[in-house]
Amino acid sequence: MSDHESRPIVALVDAARHFGPVRALDGVSLAVNPGDCIGLVGHNGAGKSTLVNLINGGFAPTSGTIGFGVGETALAAGVRSVFQELSLCPNLTVAENLRISHTSLSGLNWRRAARAEIRQSLDTIFPGHGIDADAEVDTLSIAQRQMVEIAIGFAPRGSMARLVILDEPTSSLDAGIADQLLTHVGRFCAGGGAVIFISHMLGEVFEVASRIVVLKDGKVVAEGEADDFTRKGLVDAMGHVAPEAGDVAVTAREFGPEILRTGQGLAARKGEIVGLSGLAGHGQAEALAQLYLSQSSAWRADRTARAAFVAGDRQRDGVLPLWSILRNISISVLRQCARGGLVERQAEAGIAENWRRRIGIRTYDVTNPILSLSGGNQQKALFARALASPAPVVIMDDPMRGVDVGTKQDVYAMIRDEAAKGRTFLWYSTETEEVCQCDRVFVFRNDEISAELSGADITEEKILQASFAMQEAS
Repeated sequence: MSDHESRPIVALVDAARHFGPVRALDGVSLAVNPGDCIGLVGHNGAGKSTLVNLINGGFAPTSGTIGFGVGETALAAGVRSVFQELSLCPNLTVAENLRISHTSLSGLNWRRAARAEIRQSLDTIFPGHGIDADAEVDTLSIAQRQMVEIAIGFAPRGSMARLVILDEPTSSLDAGIADQLLTHVGRFCAGGGAVIFISHMLGEVFEVASRIVVLKDGKVVAEGEADDFTRKGLVDAMGHVAPEAGDVAVTAREFGPEILRTGQGLAARKGEIVGLSGLAGHGQAEALAQLYLSQSSAWRADRTARAAFVAGDRQRDGVLPLWSILRNISISVLRQCARGGLVERQAEAGIAENWRRRIGIRTYDVTNPILSLSGGNQQKALFARALASPAPVVIMDDPMRGVDVGTKQDVYAMIRDEAAKGRTFLWYSTETEEVCQCDRVFVFRNDEISAELSGADITEEKILQASFAMQEAS
């Protein structure tokens, strides 16, 4: 083995990063070697994104050192990052987005070379992807955009990637596409590359990681071979003991009258939790969008909203980036906080602070900008906005993207509690665990409902059968 192959790709020694009084990272030592697949886990706000930004050169350490085995910078060392907050330019094509990070592409025929390179990367990682290299990014689904971002991360781009950091890479992918990615990660590491894999889906971490590093409050609190951890031990190390998915039983309940039905056959009763499932990109998000618009579009809004919405694509459909955390939460309750047409600021702040505590948003001041939060904490703010609203219907489009396992369990409990009080939920998710929390599930295939499941019939096996049934029939 050459010295080049044996040296760590990156090594941190007692690295820290402070933002004023906030110690986002507080003395972390970590070496990433060729062939490593490191599962990096921790709750939202534990310091994962800060650690990633130190490794990829986005931040300089406040103290400690960062060294690279080849070259003096992350770029020269072949470090790539695929962020949870997708960074593609929506008005450019897939090939043109590759060109942004591949500056050696030049000349009159650079587009042809860019098309060939991104197609090759997509074909290697996601066989059968069906993505056109000339398609503008804003015409793609969020799952397709995530696939493109991942393909750009692994693409040669003039020099081979040596370390690829994947931040919640499967959060918008269905199980089949996620399996394709995990298979590629295994091949990449077996060939001498390295991956830092950040995910709140612990099953994926155990499937792909050779080592696991647990962060809590900016410190490494546990580290070791993946085989040395159990799921319960990992969650305990993270600092929040969440029940196993199978421990949360969905008990039979009485529901009220049917309160909505679409032309497709999607229906919900008062107090019911209705799931939408199936392979990603088969019409679930569109069905929810049409339903939400039917409940909210009016020349003059009602005093009490008929529906609230929790977006999975928070950058496009969720956060108001120029506003504070407080304003992002309270926008759904301004009418309830108003007297004589004026908002009572004390009441508004009280509601935001109450939901900050209830849902565990990691900030010491809700007047801070919403973008000061990690991605998972921004998603918590969107949940707080919807649940604080008095709307009788809550529509959720794959809302758990980037939310940690402890918060997921807390949100499941909140949803069940609100449903028991008569609120209705329509919930699209790419995670079978979440769909199995529902009272009734509609499985989509090719923009149609291929099955309606309820009670004991809501199983992963039956959902998968219904997801592929219409395709096989055709």
